Order: sequence, then C-alpha cells, then structure tokens
Amino acid sequence: MLDQPPFPAERVMPDYDYQSDARTFSQVLEDIGARDEPKLYLGELVNAFGERGFGAMMVFLGLLNALASPIPGSTTVLGAPLLLICLQGLFLRDQLWLPRWALKSSLPREEFRKVTARISKPLKTIERLSCPRWLFMTNEVSEVLIGLATSLLTVIVMLPIFGGNLFPSLFVALFGFGMMQRDGVAVALAWVGTAGFAAFVWLAWEIISRIFLATMGWWSQVFG
Repeated sequence: MLDQPPFPAERVMPDYDYQSDARTFSQVLEDIGARDEPKLYLGELVNAFGERGFGAMMVFLGLLNALASPIPGSTTVLGAPLLLICLQGLFLRDQLWLPRWALKSSLPREEFRKVTARISKPLKTIERLSCPRWLFMTNEVSEVLIGLATSLLTVIVMLPIFGGNLFPSLFVALFGFGMMQRDGVAVALAWVGTAGFAAFVWLAWEIISRIFLATMGWWSQVFG
C-alpha cells in the first residue's frame, strides 16, 4: 500500500534521467529494487523511467493494481495516479506530470522487489519478442484513443469490485508496454483484450438485467 511520509522538496519534481533509455524496462526495475533506501518514492520511479515515463508508469501501476486487486480498497488508492497519467496521454502531453501528493507517495522497497521478482521472467520474455513495429498503432491519433480507453479502464479499476479490476489493469499495462516499446502488436492485443472485456461486461449486464426483470415480473404476478 502506498503511504505518504515526509519527502524532500528537491526530489518532488524529478529531473529526467534520459540515460535510462539505454536499459530495458526490466533492467530499470531491477536497478531500482537494488538500491539501499528502505522506501521507494513514486517520484523516483518517474525519474528512473525518463522519456519512457508515460508507458513505463502505465506498465508499473497497471501491474501493481493487478497484483493488488484482491485487497479491498487498494486499487482505489493505486488507481488515482494511474488515472492522472492516462488522462495526460489523452491530451498528448510531452512530459509526464504528477502532483506533489502523488510524487511523495511511497511503498516499501522490499515489497517492490517482491513484485518485480514475480513479473521479471515473463517480462524479459516479452521484451525479447518485442520490437518497434506497426507504428501506426502508436502515432498521435492512436495515443489519444489509447488515452481515452485507458482512462475508462482505470475508472473501472478504481471501482470497489472484488476481482473485477484485474483484467482492466492488465490491459492498461499492455497498452503502456506497447507505447513504451513502440510495439503496435502489443497495442493491438490490448485493443482486442479491451474489446473482449467490453463485450463480456455488456453480455453479463444483459443477462443480469433480464433475470432481474423476469424475477420482478414473476414477483408482481404472484404477490401483485
């Protein structure tokens, strides 16, 4: 769970470390976890991800929300900074911005290491398969559409639905990974997953609403 301990003012607005772009995303995560400080601030993450801030933070927070989804109330807290990031993508901001309260948020670095250890192997496999392709899926028009879709998905993530925010979190992370890697195939898979999830929600709503209406009709006939 993120908390908000005292945070040095000079670290609130990070200086982007553009050299981090030479490393893979998984390597950046490992380097962050290897540091000695007991607490990991969100501002430190933004700084470490450099120019890849939008996509990288969507991946990290999306996966964090997916792992935390069984914990009641956790995704409401963790979803707030993710929503801010997705909305900025909707408006094509060139540089990631987060308010002071978000940058001051922290989590125990040991917990961060546990999370990264769980995702390290599959993440490295995906990175080896990923490359810049289908660039039309990551152009400016696509970024606006991705910003809209991920914002809506994040709103679902923040709803107090037990287990219902797992797949939206993963789709947000996949969108972020595609943007970070400029991999249009990953973005296309995220769109397919989002469409499938929307179809499932619509179908579930139709079934539930029809059962409810049928039940009300039966109730009115019997007791009306």
